[in-house]
Amino acid sequence: MSPIPYVVDTTRSPFAGLRAVPINAVHLRDSFIEPRRATNRLISIPSQYDHLETTNRLRNFRRVIDNTPDIPFEGIYFNDSDVYKWLEAAASALADPALENREQLEKQIETVVDLIERAQSPDGYLNTYYSFERAEERYTNLRDMHELYCMGHFIQAAVAHYRATTSERLLNVARRVADHLDATFGPAQTGKREGTCGHEEIELALAELYRATGEEKYLRLAGYFVNARGQRPSAAYRTGHPGDDGRYRQDHVPYRRMDEVTGHAVRMLYLATGATDIALETGEEALRDAIHAQWRNMVERRSYVSGGVGSRWEGEAFGKDYELPADRAYTETCAAIASVMWNHRLLLLTGEAKYADLVEHTFYNAVLPGLSLSGDEYYYQNPLENDGTHRRQKWFGCACCPPNVARLLAQLPGYFYATDDKGGVYATLYAGGTATIQRPDGTAVTLDVETNYPWRGEISVTLKNDVPPFTIRLRIPAWADGATTTHDGETRSVYSNGFAPVPLRGEKGESVTLNLPMPPRHVVAHPHVGGARGRVAVFRGPILYCAEAADNPDTDVCDIVINPETVLEPIPHRRIPDLIALSGKAYKRLDSGTGLYRLWSANRHEFSSDPPATDVILTPYFAWANGQPGAMRVWLRQETPGNKPVSAEPLR
Repeated sequence: MSPIPYVVDTTRSPFAGLRAVPINAVHLRDSFIEPRRATNRLISIPSQYDHLETTNRLRNFRRVIDNTPDIPFEGIYFNDSDVYKWLEAAASALADPALENREQLEKQIETVVDLIERAQSPDGYLNTYYSFERAEERYTNLRDMHELYCMGHFIQAAVAHYRATTSERLLNVARRVADHLDATFGPAQTGKREGTCGHEEIELALAELYRATGEEKYLRLAGYFVNARGQRPSAAYRTGHPGDDGRYRQDHVPYRRMDEVTGHAVRMLYLATGATDIALETGEEALRDAIHAQWRNMVERRSYVSGGVGSRWEGEAFGKDYELPADRAYTETCAAIASVMWNHRLLLLTGEAKYADLVEHTFYNAVLPGLSLSGDEYYYQNPLENDGTHRRQKWFGCACCPPNVARLLAQLPGYFYATDDKGGVYATLYAGGTATIQRPDGTAVTLDVETNYPWRGEISVTLKNDVPPFTIRLRIPAWADGATTTHDGETRSVYSNGFAPVPLRGEKGESVTLNLPMPPRHVVAHPHVGGARGRVAVFRGPILYCAEAADNPDTDVCDIVINPETVLEPIPHRRIPDLIALSGKAYKRLDSGTGLYRLWSANRHEFSSDPPATDVILTPYFAWANGQPGAMRVWLRQETPGNKPVSAEPLR
């Protein structure tokens, strides 16, 4: 059987509620996502390859191949992982029949594959930092040096390359890496070395290698690395826990007793992703219970309104419950991508729409801000409030985020649909295009989707071939109050926050229309989120909005006050083509003096008896800072009973 380019292959996972659909089964032609994917193919991935060359990340492999220890290793000790993430992105792009620059990417991929293959040690070990004089230091500092993390990213890249090209050349390198790890690490009673990596990644990579090869030892090894966390003595901290209790590296309790997301955000979510992969294969209830407890803690207490996670610049870490400062939000792009990966697997595990909701929400509002509209500049951190000094960059010394964004965009079609074992088809994300979906009975369903989502909520799905009757299940986002489906001339109301089943006869030309109302929504935070108290965030459909100085030149965005009843109208964005902005009347907070602190009685008069209304323009948060520098805020001041401008003109 030829390999198929899945992102996550759950076709044979015994405990999967849903089966994944391959990347190449879905062909997008919308005006929102596909243009960004084209930019990714034509600009982001090729320019990132150039950065790998100019920063000597590729030279690090050549120095090993050429046996030139006099040439120093360049950059951070885990720089190999950037090469592997780029390779996964480029290989995944090959799975796209619309790839315009195939010859260019194939040549670049061939260069990188050749370097990796020739740089591998005879025993299967792969890490260019630990060469020559450092060879004796291998695995002497699992806590900090990311050896298994790098190998995990390589294994993922190798699986993606195999599935996109059918070549086993790189997959064989990955097998040798995994066999080396399996011969090295394991429970002490097996005569192997106890150990696990300070930065998780190897767990989910080994699970996918198991799916690609059928070798159960790789799944067992993934399980071992998850189980090794939180043990005493520690498998990651060979000398104890200097300076912390192990929470930062998720080593404070065994995984099945972990009921919160803690420590370094990317590490935590990669660990949860790997654990979910194992649960898809084993169905273990204790593992599932821990995973769901962690998810609830993240979404109920430790996530930003954007879907971003990780509130602390110190250590790129989760904070305490409700510790979500807007201006110092770290919200690393990689952490948002890890959340998308985790929630996609949770969707496949459970079939529950809330996980697809979070995939969509996080993609639009926490991943996309990390990439410029031009496709060649990036954010590492994504604050929700800034004075204009935070700007995207072409590259980073620690460049994990750029290739991570590129691989997600390249793989995104594989997130749009799923199937169940009864032949049902699930529409999990929405964009215009076509999809040909194989069902368990061997029949293929071809769907054509017409929509201007996410700007409009009307989605028309038409069956393009005759097939046996089946049910299509359309995701109804939790925000979509008043959603309806229309089929055979009958319109029905459907509940939000779930999948709406629509039985189809299976006749060519049969169609169903989903309508998701998209009035702007004013969202407030839990009162314990101090930085958002007394403020409101604005959404329309799945899109989060912000106020930027560039669109409001006569008003300090810090002084914009939104009435909960403010009517905001969607309009074409004046500065950025093809975007929808929101326009309406708001109020300016009046200057109440220069004092840093003042009596509450004075603060009550922050508004005059007839405060001036002001025009306000809100821009999609994902597109902020794609112009001249200026202040930005997501959380806007909200009217309160103590300072309500009662005599103002009606808001429109």
